[in-house]
Amino acid sequence: MSPNNTFPSQPRLIFMGTPEFALPTLEALIAQHYEILAVVTQPDRPKGRGRKLAASPVKNLALAHNIEVLQPEKVSDASFCSRIQNIGPNLIIVVAFGQILSKEFLSIPKWGAINIHASLLPNYRGAAPIQHAILNNESRTGLTVMHMDEGLDTGPILYQKELLILKDETAGQLHDRLALLAGELIIESLTNMAGKPLKEIPQDDSAVTYASKIQKNDTLVDWALPAHKISCLIRALDPSPGAYTLLDDEKMKLFASTVVEENGTKDVPGRILRCKEDEIHVQSGQGIVGIREIQYPGKKRLPVSDFLRGFSLSEGTILGK
Repeated sequence: MSPNNTFPSQPRLIFMGTPEFALPTLEALIAQHYEILAVVTQPDRPKGRGRKLAASPVKNLALAHNIEVLQPEKVSDASFCSRIQNIGPNLIIVVAFGQILSKEFLSIPKWGAINIHASLLPNYRGAAPIQHAILNNESRTGLTVMHMDEGLDTGPILYQKELLILKDETAGQLHDRLALLAGELIIESLTNMAGKPLKEIPQDDSAVTYASKIQKNDTLVDWALPAHKISCLIRALDPSPGAYTLLDDEKMKLFASTVVEENGTKDVPGRILRCKEDEIHVQSGQGIVGIREIQYPGKKRLPVSDFLRGFSLSEGTILGK
């Protein structure tokens, strides 16, 4: 895949990314004075209640640094490929861009494209690796720098960095830590590759796992499950899209959970056992779950202490009905 010469110390690069997760990587490249010929990001999309068009975080950062911004609807269209060919990058760096890249597009730069993926590949290929790591109660995750091919996160590995998942960590918190680490890792990787042939490690196809996009029907809390599984679900969907339970037929979202007891007193699953100052304790099928933040429909997400001042939620209430 790599040419029979050495990787450049100052590649002429194009950066591709869209959401906040990509910002620390682009910021690091700018701070280290890499030659960024252009930034490619998704087109402006409607956002918020007013559905006004909003630029991506990556677009805003690029414009703030006077970097040319390109926003194709389909990055692999022949016309856009021709435009990239004319710009003449010898490397593309991709972080959470949001479109599949064709073989033709990836072949434009001499050194192809490298991607930072938020898992230790081949574990958790796909759209939601951070959420699935927490959902599955993993103790560790990390980042992979890979040389991209046309498959879904199938390219050979260049570098990896491991990160421990903290107790009661949410997907949002882990996202932020991984994003910062990605900025450090891209500079470390480019520095270590400079002046050498690329050393690539093929992924072990026998060890592949997938992290599919979270669907709406994945977000309802089943109180009959064990406490640790419920807590993992709530934290994996925090802050978005949020796990929910029913209260008087209203969808009440739950955030910032913990396991209070692995094997608590047997009671009706979903029954609120205690309303403390900073959390409510809810019976599960096995053990007790603590909830620290709640969002009622149409209202803001609130700490339990603030929520209980405005809403009636008493001990003995059964959630999920």
